Amino acid sequence: MNTLQLTSKFEEALVYATRLHAHQIRKISGVPYIAHLLSVAALILEAGGTEEEAIAGLLHDAVEDQGGKSTREEIRQHFGETVVAIVDACTESDTYPKPPWQERKQRYLDNLRHASASVRRVSLADKLHNARSLLADYRQHGSGIWQQFKTGKEGTLWFYQQLQQVYSASGSDFLTQEFSQVVQALCNES
Repeated sequence: MNTLQLTSKFEEALVYATRLHAHQIRKISGVPYIAHLLSVAALILEAGGTEEEAIAGLLHDAVEDQGGKSTREEIRQHFGETVVAIVDACTESDTYPKPPWQERKQRYLDNLRHASASVRRVSLADKLHNARSLLADYRQHGSGIWQQFKTGKEGTLWFYQQLQQVYSASGSDFLTQEFSQVVQALCNES
């Protein structure tokens, strides 16, 4: 039985993430972005993750989407080296303009193959929630959703299939199994 007690650090991270992403919405659905971050943190906690992993889940997109290196430094100062290391590993790019899509995705996959269990757990929770949302959007809106993605259906599904291989190579838990099921459904239905 997991008896993790969240501290005021988690609350601080929740407020910080909510403020950072206040004006951001999800592609296609238009849902406030914080819903994604809350879902990622919940998945991490449900999978037995630590408070630091859950905080990294709340902040995993902060550097990439909300301020780059200065936001990274704020995260390090407020939440520590462990959290910022996980966020760094889950960040595809902290520069603007971002490197080309294929280069970013391949680097992310390569780094994930050698990542710590904490990084894999946060990454998996993030990508599982993204895949769930994508499948729900597809079921609601149809194949037009693929136009919202730089590389369309083909590139998006390629990335998810590559992620599935990386996650499965490091073992199988309920998050990995669900990720595989959602990716399979995306491939079969679309």
